[in-house]
Amino acid sequence: MSTKNAILHLPGQDPIELPILKGTDGNDVIDIRKLGASGYFTHDPGFTSTSSCTSAITFIDGNKGILQHRGYSIEDLATHSNFLDVCFLLLDGYLPSKEESEAFHNTVINHTMLHEQLVKFYLGFRRDSHPMAIMCGVAGALAAFYHSAMDINNKNHREIAAFRLLSKMPTLAAMSYKYTLGQPFMYPKNNLSYAGNFLQMMFANPCEKYIVNPVLENAMDKIFILHADHEQNASTSTVRLAGSSGANPFACIAAGIASLWGPAHGGANEACLNMLIKIEHIDNIPKYIAKAKDKDDPFRLMGFGHRVYKNRDPRATVMRNICHQVLKELNIKDPLLDIAMELEKIALSDPYFIEKKLYPNVDFYSGIVLRAMGIPRSMFTVIFAISRTVGWISHWKEMIGQPELKIGRPRQLYVGKTNLTFPSNYKQ
Repeated sequence: MSTKNAILHLPGQDPIELPILKGTDGNDVIDIRKLGASGYFTHDPGFTSTSSCTSAITFIDGNKGILQHRGYSIEDLATHSNFLDVCFLLLDGYLPSKEESEAFHNTVINHTMLHEQLVKFYLGFRRDSHPMAIMCGVAGALAAFYHSAMDINNKNHREIAAFRLLSKMPTLAAMSYKYTLGQPFMYPKNNLSYAGNFLQMMFANPCEKYIVNPVLENAMDKIFILHADHEQNASTSTVRLAGSSGANPFACIAAGIASLWGPAHGGANEACLNMLIKIEHIDNIPKYIAKAKDKDDPFRLMGFGHRVYKNRDPRATVMRNICHQVLKELNIKDPLLDIAMELEKIALSDPYFIEKKLYPNVDFYSGIVLRAMGIPRSMFTVIFAISRTVGWISHWKEMIGQPELKIGRPRQLYVGKTNLTFPSNYKQ
């Protein structure tokens, strides 16, 4: 993989040759693993200039607005595929044949039930618990029910764990929601799609028949696809770091859920809706646009621009189309949705937004869609967790199978005191 070396000159030492690695995307990366022997190491808060692993799962070019899974663009996958086929692609590295797709779908759909003792686990939470708090607990608790198949060095066991997590996550999520409402749990139905089953478990009740709206089912499937993986983000890196110690996959996914819960990561679409609530009325938009343009004003428009994408977020175009389909289907009259649509129109035409490339991102549209579907804000990040589970599992499986796997152990730049003398008159 290495074709040339970088030469590092350090005071009082011979030059150090560091291999330059080249990925299939054409990026050159300096391999600094030999640097530690010199007594030096790098300082990189947030690891924004550090590659922690090699991966063949997801490629992002933020400058060009490209997101690909196993070489396929997110636009093509969202347009021509479905979530479970994308899951197969992420996990196994290629698009399934018709027979493989059917077998994969059947395996996932037929393992959505929870152990009944795990269902009772929910009773230990307060009714007003945040659904993400419940998700952290019940996802980790899966390890207590499937400990007989958690030999991570056994490829077959890894496959079984992957199917269990992928299959049961929507059930865990829907039950977290139902529990906070005080409503009875709706068990999964094997004749429904992955997305349709989730909607049924969320919104059905035992008193009347529930029919899944195909437009909403398609929208949920697309939301799952668009959030399935996003390279080495905070939660994925958390799963990898936890997994590097040899922890079981259920514990690793619970760690990923905890990381995703942070408002700087998984709470972006919820933050967008909070912003719309703050704007309050469509007539107030010019005032808030002015505040957003004022660099001395702390107000920021949420859902515009992206840390990774310096161009358009490729997921946003797909999500925008889904958003308008859902709003048309439901014919909802919601002041917040009116504000959102007016903000979208301004962002796509205002020179300030265009010059700074502050295009609406996927979080802007997904929050609108989820609200229109009747999903409360407290469940937004939970749905993100359902989507991202397959990405987490894929990276965990890839990492476990790599010969270069080592337990994660970042260094630190210590700036505290040293060699203090313990006071002789110290008393507790």
